[in-house]
Amino acid sequence: MTPDGGAPAAFAAAQEQLRAATFRSDFVVREIPSPQGVAPHSVALAGDVRPTSEGESPYGTGRFILLHDPSEPDAWGGAWRIVAFAQAPLEPEIGTDPLLADVTWSWLVDALESRSAPYHSASGTATKILSKGFGSLADEGDGAQIELRASWTPDGDFSAHVGAWAELVCMLAGLPPGSEGIAVLGERRNANG
Repeated sequence: MTPDGGAPAAFAAAQEQLRAATFRSDFVVREIPSPQGVAPHSVALAGDVRPTSEGESPYGTGRFILLHDPSEPDAWGGAWRIVAFAQAPLEPEIGTDPLLADVTWSWLVDALESRSAPYHSASGTATKILSKGFGSLADEGDGAQIELRASWTPDGDFSAHVGAWAELVCMLAGLPPGSEGIAVLGERRNANG
């Protein structure tokens, strides 16, 4: 990550915290272009659980964006905002669980708490996607996905927040904390089977 030309020292320090973050070996993280026009300063990361040689993950993926606006927008309740995305394919039976969305949100909250990553002004959605293939996609069968889109205002160490995001993505992919290097049973299915 290169410091944003003209960024305040606080943002440069936040970038350094993200640079110094370490992740489990089966979660590959890289910097991606930040969205434009959302905040004066931002940095974005993408993470994939056990990606293939083509860079895609059959298990789960996510995005983490740290936004900084020294004018402290009212909706943020501070000068910083984190926007996070996590997605993972599921077995269709799990996708129909009525508590899936609630559990997904609770995993984010638990990950933030377990990393001692204080926050406020959290918001988000958990979306269950069920699909069935037809025509030339009929052989793919039924599929399901869970997606979490969340944002919150961090209080403190940004590396703790990016660590919580990484933990969430891995949990959605079926890799609970401490399971690094453990095989995932069964092939995770894509959204269409």
